[in-house]
Amino acid sequence: MNILVTGASGQLGNTIKALSETTHEELNFVFKSSKELDITDLVSVQQELTTNNYAYCINCAAFTNVDKAESDTDLARKVNISGARNLAISCNESTTVLIHISTDFVFDGYLNEPYNEEAIARPIGFYGDTKYKGERAIINNLNEHFIIRTSWLYSEFGNNFMKTMIRLGNERDELSVVYDQVGTPTYAKDLAQVILYIIKAHSIDYGVYNYSNEGVASWYDFAKAIFDGQNIQIELKPIRSESYPTPAERPKFSVLDKEKIKSTFNLAIPHWKDSLVIALKAYSKIEA
Repeated sequence: MNILVTGASGQLGNTIKALSETTHEELNFVFKSSKELDITDLVSVQQELTTNNYAYCINCAAFTNVDKAESDTDLARKVNISGARNLAISCNESTTVLIHISTDFVFDGYLNEPYNEEAIARPIGFYGDTKYKGERAIINNLNEHFIIRTSWLYSEFGNNFMKTMIRLGNERDELSVVYDQVGTPTYAKDLAQVILYIIKAHSIDYGVYNYSNEGVASWYDFAKAIFDGQNIQIELKPIRSESYPTPAERPKFSVLDKEKIKSTFNLAIPHWKDSLVIALKAYSKIEA
């Protein structure tokens, strides 16, 4: 079974690559970085998909710099909307199932209860807006799709909050982190394993799903757990969002309801604190 992974140089793509090296299933992964396959180029995407008999395409390619999306709107729109549409069109032509990664940022964070898949999407930033429009482009052009919304993704690969906190913790004596934005950290390996499970199950339960680890945290809670796990001694101060202004507004509450994906695929999802322990060990092994 041939499986295309786009955006393969990012943290989720690298995580899937690491998992693929340990699987003994008859899965043939082809990893394409954004330089190797530009999803904003429809002709290139069509050629890749129609000539290689892919059963699945896992789209990890995205413009994910939330703040930069507010100014670099053209590129964010091209990658997150046009790119998603190009993949959907091409997958439809080649009878390929598309597994697309989306985000909790499609919600405004005003609900104050976990968001399920039927909740109204109301992005408050340009990044979230492009990701939601990318979802719609897929739904309108391809029936055989899985759209997985996730939150606060981190891993031992790429650039992410965990690695940034470790770096800053080793550079500084004190650090301020916001405590009034609440969500769920998600270890990329857990998400990658769910994606591979869906593929191996040959599921036809297409649609939109939420996936994150279990539990709830603020960014302050997440940072403290990282420092405790790494035995980093630092004075950590909780601050409100207005004390740390950013170009893009973040949702204050973006906890995802995961009942649909748990019941559909009979999943037991790890708590974020348990997965963080595993991620920190993996990070330490790489850095050793």
